[in-house]
Amino acid sequence: MHTADATPAPATALRLPRPRSGSAPLPDSADLPDSTPLPDSADLPGSADPPPFRLVATDLDGTLLRTDLTVSARTRAALALADRAGARHLVVTGRPAASCREFLVAIGYQGLAVCGQGAQLYDASADRLLFSAALDLDLARAVVKRTEEELGGRPLELAVVTAAPENRFVITPRFTDRMRPDWGLVGSREELWAQPIEKVLMRHRELPDGRVAAAAALAGGDEVSVTHSEKGMIEVLPAGVDKAVGLGRAAERMGFAPEDTIAFGDMPNDIPMLEWAGYGVAMGNAHPGLIAVADEVAPDHDEDGVAAVLERVYGRP
Repeated sequence: MHTADATPAPATALRLPRPRSGSAPLPDSADLPDSTPLPDSADLPGSADPPPFRLVATDLDGTLLRTDLTVSARTRAALALADRAGARHLVVTGRPAASCREFLVAIGYQGLAVCGQGAQLYDASADRLLFSAALDLDLARAVVKRTEEELGGRPLELAVVTAAPENRFVITPRFTDRMRPDWGLVGSREELWAQPIEKVLMRHRELPDGRVAAAAALAGGDEVSVTHSEKGMIEVLPAGVDKAVGLGRAAERMGFAPEDTIAFGDMPNDIPMLEWAGYGVAMGNAHPGLIAVADEVAPDHDEDGVAAVLERVYGRP
């Protein structure tokens, strides 16, 4: 069981739009003749021992995980390739630790993981939370009320993730049409505030997610963080929580800097992470907002886009 030591606080061709400072352009396999082998990692710009990127930061859903929530054999092999080259893999996910544990175990993951959009730092080796931030209940209720006012009085469908270590997903009746066995269901929104929480999730069945996210950001101001991680799920988190903060906290503990890091993601909640990293990769299935800030667009997550890039960076197995 987890124990919290602290509480708050359509696939496209590969492209290289604009490497940021600290990252060198990576060769694009689409630019190589069919007869030309992909370069070994030793031939890549900036290559050395240690490798060009010593930290590989990946999101889970829509990125490392395929649609069926598995990690392909090719992706596992590519992660092993990076490991043999001296790079470390760091999962940075919106899922709370309790929800991502099974996926980490399935790939034999060890060490730190950033969970809950950066609100949690989890030691997968010890199955132990090192840090977990909670969201004030009164503030959460106030932000929901103000968001609905920003939307002209249109009521939202709501869910919460309860506080660690349980981190249970609890929803109101109309939040989703696909109830999962491990989710909790309450009869009214007032029941959502019956216990400590880490975040609120909101959606509107007619309004686009972008409008709901913008309204929540206006309503929350600097009192909370607002992000968009999945279709139909706008998340309200404690102020100052995002994937860049979580990634930075983990990287510092591990001895890595932004320029050491290549990061992969697919949704707007991954924007801070890609902007923090020395080199940012958006999946082919990524949200346009993330593609706009990425250094490269990889193949779709169902086409092993993470593996395609890692093979190129660290050399084919």
